[in-house]
Amino acid sequence: MTTMPDPDACWTAVAGRDRAADGRFVYAVRRTGIYCRPSCPSRRPKHENVRFFDSPAAAEAAGFRACLRCRPQLAAAGDVAAVMTAMARHIDANAEAPLSLAALARHAGYSRWHFQRLFTAALGVSPKAYHEAARARRLKASLKAGDAVAGAMFEAGFGSTSRGYAAAARHIGMAPAAYRAGGRGETLGWTCRATGYGALMMAATSRGVAFVAFGDDETGLLAQLRAEFPQATLLPAPASSALDAWVDALCAHLDKGAPRPDLPLDLKGTAFQLSVWRFLLSVPEGELVSYADVASGIGAPRAVRAAASACGANRLAVLVPCHRVLRGDGGIGGYRWGISRKRALIAGERR
Repeated sequence: MTTMPDPDACWTAVAGRDRAADGRFVYAVRRTGIYCRPSCPSRRPKHENVRFFDSPAAAEAAGFRACLRCRPQLAAAGDVAAVMTAMARHIDANAEAPLSLAALARHAGYSRWHFQRLFTAALGVSPKAYHEAARARRLKASLKAGDAVAGAMFEAGFGSTSRGYAAAARHIGMAPAAYRAGGRGETLGWTCRATGYGALMMAATSRGVAFVAFGDDETGLLAQLRAEFPQATLLPAPASSALDAWVDALCAHLDKGAPRPDLPLDLKGTAFQLSVWRFLLSVPEGELVSYADVASGIGAPRAVRAAASACGANRLAVLVPCHRVLRGDGGIGGYRWGISRKRALIAGERR
């Protein structure tokens, strides 16, 4: 904290809701027992009811509690990312509500433009896109719990079934009824090959590749595929099928140094995960980036941990090249299919 200005200057800042004064002091209202940052959008108190403190800790030591609207204990520390994360939790908790940008900005204590910019920088997606993804997650949860499709859509906040189906196509990758039934009604062809990195299984829907994984053997990989799509129809791909050609092209890339095949992908994930995976697809072969680079690359430089989690959630080995991401200190980091495979993939691409 910097030295607190004189009381008259403090009151002038509070009366003008001066955002530049945030972090220099907080003010507390005797009648409510709450303390706020100078720019708090709450109703302005009477001058005679206000006390000033040089820090949130001092206000709390005097018996005041933090305002839930402007969150002065976070703003004073300059932790805008924490405020935006709290707003993301607010959206998650109220996903079914019609949350306008103005309402969200007002709740966070920012102007609409400022809130939009800060939220997008911290989370990697706009408030609108995050809200839509939160509704889709709620729809998924309701469908998995066995709720009727129409009821689940309205429970998730979609005003019509057409909007629900449109969101499902973007965030689930299959029809809502099929997702609710664990993929029932979906057909996935699969095939497995032996590679220098171990067994490799690829499976695809009519939209593209939905599953690529390394494993010890075909039996274990098929069990993973069934766990991912427990009610889908899983069929071995016939010889000379498109999927057969796709996995051959991927194996040629892995074992013979052929170019990585550009295949149609049926990606399923949150808006943030999709932004991370799209960024990974842009990383050139043979180049390495850090998790911080990924976060910055999607416009969310503070979301390093979230970027790392999105890499870990990737279901498409090699095709979405999360093996090209290292820790900030240059360490190899984690890999869903094993550190030894990650090292081998990096070495192979460098060669």
